Amino acid sequence: MPIATPEVYNEMLDRAKAGKFAYPAINVTSTQTLHAALRGFADAESDGIIQISTGGAEFLGGQYSKDMVSGAVALAEFAHIVARKYPVNIALHTDHCPKDKLDGYVRPLLEVSRERVSAGRDPLFQSHMWDGSAETLKDNLEIGERLLADAAAAKIVLEVEITPTGGEEDGVTHEINDELYTTVDDALRTAEALGLGERGRYLLAASFGNVHGVYKPGNVVLRPELLKDLQEGVAAKYGKQAPFDFVFHGGSGSTEQEIATALENGVVKMNLDTDTQYAFTRPVADHMFRNYDGVLKVDDEVGNKKVYDPRSWGKAAEKGMAERVQQACANLRSTGTRLP
Repeated sequence: MPIATPEVYNEMLDRAKAGKFAYPAINVTSTQTLHAALRGFADAESDGIIQISTGGAEFLGGQYSKDMVSGAVALAEFAHIVARKYPVNIALHTDHCPKDKLDGYVRPLLEVSRERVSAGRDPLFQSHMWDGSAETLKDNLEIGERLLADAAAAKIVLEVEITPTGGEEDGVTHEINDELYTTVDDALRTAEALGLGERGRYLLAASFGNVHGVYKPGNVVLRPELLKDLQEGVAAKYGKQAPFDFVFHGGSGSTEQEIATALENGVVKMNLDTDTQYAFTRPVADHMFRNYDGVLKVDDEVGNKKVYDPRSWGKAAEKGMAERVQQACANLRSTGTRLP
């Protein structure tokens, strides 16, 4: 199937919310990790979301120039071609973009999609993320309001992060403290500034103790039940039940019960990066250790081309990451839910 059209992406999100499941949103940094994600979704018979962070896009742009926009556009164009052979619908998304990178990342990408839509084509990406969590909520929502209008004009969904997620993600760092919990007042101010869909669809990355990075279960205090409070608080004022489509950030180390509670309360997208990075790299490390004297020209020997050929370890890396994506689909209840 091709990359999801705006209509298909909206249907994906609607189905997830109604069915109380979520799509894994897999960060990729290469054509190889892209294929791993696509393979994982196909094996799980799940539609899904593939996303590129600012750092990932810079890496994709090449170390010679490190251009985020060319890196993101190149991988997205590649994805539009290769995704056709996978029997699932895939949405392309850009991850965390703070204020100082908007002009060098999201705004140029929005313009690329606007030009495509004006020419009668679908947008290049299906959604973009504005991460204003380092700004005051007032400034965050003012910028979000303008970006939402631009996104809607290009048939793109906007993701907004209104309050901080702890830890570090591509240079955006927040302390792990009591500010990691979105309040009902924060949610009401968001609804007032951005509307509830009538001005353009958006996904809401609310904070309920989320932390980016690697943590064992129990080391991070998540309160996914808080999402229910936000839904009900806004519903009471605006009369729209379950008004928000939530995104779960910083999910590494979350328990099955925490994930289940988040799904019950409106989470439709859960980001996955740390775990898939490890799943990709672990088979490579295994290959290198097992073939030490083959991948290196030890003691002036010639080594073994068959084991230092990138394809030999690359296939194992793709398989490892694809299996982790499959597991994520099972955890988020998206397995077997692909659109026909």
